[in-house]
Amino acid sequence: MQVSIDKNSGYCFGVEFAIKMAEDEMEQSDKLYCLGDIVHNDMEVKRLSAKGLVVIDREELADLHDCKVLIRAHGEPPETYKTAIENNIELIDASCPVVLKLQHRVKTAFDKMEREEGQIVIYGKKGHAEVIGLTGQTLEKAIVVMEESDLDKIDFTRPVTLFSQTTKSTKGFYELSQKIEERIKSAKGEVTQVDYNANDSICRQVSNREPQLQRFAEENDVIIFVSGKKSSNGKALYQVCLGENPRSYFIENESELDPAWFSSSDKIGICGATSTPMWLMEQVKSHIEAMEEEVLSI
Repeated sequence: MQVSIDKNSGYCFGVEFAIKMAEDEMEQSDKLYCLGDIVHNDMEVKRLSAKGLVVIDREELADLHDCKVLIRAHGEPPETYKTAIENNIELIDASCPVVLKLQHRVKTAFDKMEREEGQIVIYGKKGHAEVIGLTGQTLEKAIVVMEESDLDKIDFTRPVTLFSQTTKSTKGFYELSQKIEERIKSAKGEVTQVDYNANDSICRQVSNREPQLQRFAEENDVIIFVSGKKSSNGKALYQVCLGENPRSYFIENESELDPAWFSSSDKIGICGATSTPMWLMEQVKSHIEAMEEEVLSI
């Protein structure tokens, strides 16, 4: 068996930056609060928890005073910053620059839509940390959509401005955008720039992984995709692999590997989401290599 790790997999810049900030801060303190899981990967959350990172939710944040709280790469709504000021909380802000820029764009577009009686629509997962931060820029008025049935929430006789969660599928965004355009045309007879403005706000570091993963999946006989089960980016990228290679398997860690997936002549490729640490993929690689004798006996 030949086993290799996709060189393009592993943390995106935003996640890597947030984890580095957390580790640097914990060198000076034995406890640091983090608003939500720092990354959608349970293995990494456990590793950082052992170093003193304490995960809290928004209700717990309201009860904290005089401490330090890390804002992860996903960003936060304005309400979080207001709570921090009121409770004398020092925020270690590790919001991804791409997300912060998108929040500003959404806020600017919302102010414009309010004047024009229009609507902000966000292609993303309702309840996702980044989406909560984005809808917070719109006084919670933004309409969150994931699939065609969600479009029924939109009034197509009024102007629509569309954005995307930064980690969503590019293909999914353009397919949904086309459906929105069709519905506006059906409601108004034509689509003008006043009626509809679609903004592809997907992070290019994320979207570029799709064609890279397609090539990687084609080049290998078996794909082991390593990701936390809560990662929406992981679910989307795994589907990219599965579309190119039916022998693609989604695992959270090495304990889920099955020797029956492999044969001795296989080229095995290991890859992961933007929230998958490289150390975990290396751990999976070592485990597969150690399984070779078991595979030969099957």
